[in-house]
Amino acid sequence: MTTPIGRLHRRVPGWAKVLAAVVLILAVFFAGIRLSLLPGLKDLFGTETRDRSGPALLESIQDISRYDAASGNFQVVVDLEKDAKFLPDAVRGSRTLYVGAGTVDAYVDLGGLGEDDVRVDEERTSATLRLPHARLGTPALDPERSYAVSKQRGLLDRLGDFFSDNPNSEQAVQKLAVRHIGTAAKESGLTARAESNTTDMLEGLLRSLGFEKVRVTYGE
Repeated sequence: MTTPIGRLHRRVPGWAKVLAAVVLILAVFFAGIRLSLLPGLKDLFGTETRDRSGPALLESIQDISRYDAASGNFQVVVDLEKDAKFLPDAVRGSRTLYVGAGTVDAYVDLGGLGEDDVRVDEERTSATLRLPHARLGTPALDPERSYAVSKQRGLLDRLGDFFSDNPNSEQAVQKLAVRHIGTAAKESGLTARAESNTTDMLEGLLRSLGFEKVRVTYGE
């Protein structure tokens, strides 16, 4: 008695296909880890980086009439943690420890001075200047001195990086670092230092031009 060939082939259940796909993804993931631990194999399948960028284009030129009188160097340690409800961190979640270093400039804008803001006596021996208060510039993060100390991600986050256009993005921690640096600059007394340096600069300049008495004030 013979059995028809069609009965020997059973349809594979849907859940079995999904399980096989998950196992395959995990196998590729752990294989990548092994390649990173073996220098020889890593070089065999290594990648080559090439800079194919075009030339930078000048979009605009802006005249600057401000005096940069002080600059502060800041460093902040950002600890950013993202948790998922009802899931352990090993499955879904991330935590990044990032050291951000940057600078903030303090300046006095001299472009808006009018005739009433600068007064000189008839003998040209005394000068009075009224300047606007110093302001803080935009914090600038230094990529050469900023780095990620550690990155902890759950299994689902790691799998998601395979399908992400920008895996391991540090944009969120960089924005936090810039925000914290800007807050620290406001509390550092940098603007007061800028006004003091501006006063010293103007007094030295005007005295070299023959003025004996120089008075600099600040206001809005």
